[in-house]
Amino acid sequence: MHALSRTEATSQRNLMQQTLTTGARRIAEHRALLVSLMLLVDSLHFVFARLLLPYISPDISALYVQAVGTLVFGAYALASGQLNWQVFRRHFWFFLVIGALIGISTNISYTAIAYIDPGTAAMLAKISTIFGLGFGLFWLNERFTQRQWIGAAVAIFGSFVIAFQPGSDLLRLGSALILVATLMYASHTAIVKRFSAQIDFVNFFFFRLFATTAVLLVVAAGRGVLVWPHVGAWPIVVLTALVDIIISRVLFYVALRRLQMSMHTIFLTLGPVLTVLWSIPLFGVAPGPQQLVGGLAVLAGVMLVSWPRR
Repeated sequence: MHALSRTEATSQRNLMQQTLTTGARRIAEHRALLVSLMLLVDSLHFVFARLLLPYISPDISALYVQAVGTLVFGAYALASGQLNWQVFRRHFWFFLVIGALIGISTNISYTAIAYIDPGTAAMLAKISTIFGLGFGLFWLNERFTQRQWIGAAVAIFGSFVIAFQPGSDLLRLGSALILVATLMYASHTAIVKRFSAQIDFVNFFFFRLFATTAVLLVVAAGRGVLVWPHVGAWPIVVLTALVDIIISRVLFYVALRRLQMSMHTIFLTLGPVLTVLWSIPLFGVAPGPQQLVGGLAVLAGVMLVSWPRR
């Protein structure tokens, strides 16, 4: 009876793993679907940060969001029998570095959202296109065709048109924080692209979450800002963790492994367009003429880059 229970448990774990793996593979194999889903959930990052603002201080909101995400994904990794702490031991410094980059970047961006609206923050953060292209071209030795160079230039131009508009918060604290956070996150993306290929995805993603949460916990404790959120904050914290941390980042990393880093970065320049659309009904923020011009330029650049080769 005991042996039968073990067999049944193993079968259930294998079935769960096979089902989730098959679903993820189907999404990954359909490039258009993968990119569309990634853009949809990625566009909600600053929206969730703004939604959290009335309920929990940005000094600690990132910590609790990451912690919930770690617990949820960790439960899946443990239940499916895939969790392996030897992976963390062998790649300790890798996880420590990306955990620090992600944790501090997320903390900075959550703090910045107190000073600027989600749409402006998302558009300004697309300067990551420049950082990503630089890492992809000069560090990862990726190459563009002539058409892709043109598309990249148009997309970058659109990002500048959106970000560098008269009367914007570019030189204010919020924008400076977004720029620093963007550079740190782009650095993490390049490191992951170069060094994580040999790590299975489940363990990579769990220990990425684990290290990020640990870094944020140390930072919060060091700053003396550890406060337990009130009960009204937990629904939005859990929702943010599920959508912005687990679903969004799983799609992000699957796409990162499927696409060249430079193309991955340019596809994400579409995100601010969706963020602005989310912000209109939620926060009453509408794009101005210059934002629309920049958004159209970004769309044109993305289409040039992603158009199938002959």
